[in-house]
Amino acid sequence: MPSVHRIPTCVLSDAAPPRTGDGHAVDRFVEIGSFTKVLTGTVLTRMSAAGLLDIDDPLERWLPAPRGTGITLRHLAEHTSGLPRLPPGTARRDPYADFDRPALHRLLGRLDGLLLRPPGREEEYSNLGYAVLGEALADAAGTPYEELVAEHVLRPLDVHEVTARPPAERRLAAPGLFGRPRRPWTMTGAILPAGGLWATPRAVADLLVRLVVERRLGDPAPSWQTAGPVHWHNGATRHASVFAGAMADGRWVVVHRLGGDPEETDRMGVDALSTGGPAT
Repeated sequence: MPSVHRIPTCVLSDAAPPRTGDGHAVDRFVEIGSFTKVLTGTVLTRMSAAGLLDIDDPLERWLPAPRGTGITLRHLAEHTSGLPRLPPGTARRDPYADFDRPALHRLLGRLDGLLLRPPGREEEYSNLGYAVLGEALADAAGTPYEELVAEHVLRPLDVHEVTARPPAERRLAAPGLFGRPRRPWTMTGAILPAGGLWATPRAVADLLVRLVVERRLGDPAPSWQTAGPVHWHNGATRHASVFAGAMADGRWVVVHRLGGDPEETDRMGVDALSTGGPAT
């Protein structure tokens, strides 16, 4: 009889104590993929509120992009910049390995030629857009991206277990052949603000609750996705996926899995919010 491949899963919610299975853990660092965008967007709104920039600044105010593209920082945060989902020339095996800051700056001079449509007209989910946004924020502040996240989000919320480079002994990765951890994508370069952070599932839950339910830093940033009364964001990398969502009535859930179909991770999270019970 063939063996059943079980997916390491961690679920945290307001409805039940944390649940882990098949080797997952609430306090080990895991890839959070595009949930990173929540932190990038929150840095943007915090810097705007502090007068360090304006959310509607044109991109060329902060980066050497062509004048007159019409792209603003808000467009980048809301995925309405018109930029494509991925940088050109990404490889399938490790798509962002060569996308470092020099590569990003080489693209900036020809961003107008990459536009799929005029900025502000239509939503087009863009990892490239968030890479550009993160670089603009760092340039405006004269501070590296990770330090901005710590200054404007993590320390004010008293959340600390979020980083681009977690200690090896505390990392969790999807199991591969003979139980060896699978190698993650390289996401510490220019793509970091779009999806390169690691966090513990407990830290993701703390961010969700403190940003959306308790609103300790004001209204949720434009990086959050909305559907009726739900604020949510997901994320997926080569071998990890996460869903984090909260209802207007205070119900919330975080689901993280090491492997499997990211759409199943989303389904588990949505079902938990819909029923008010733990994800299954």
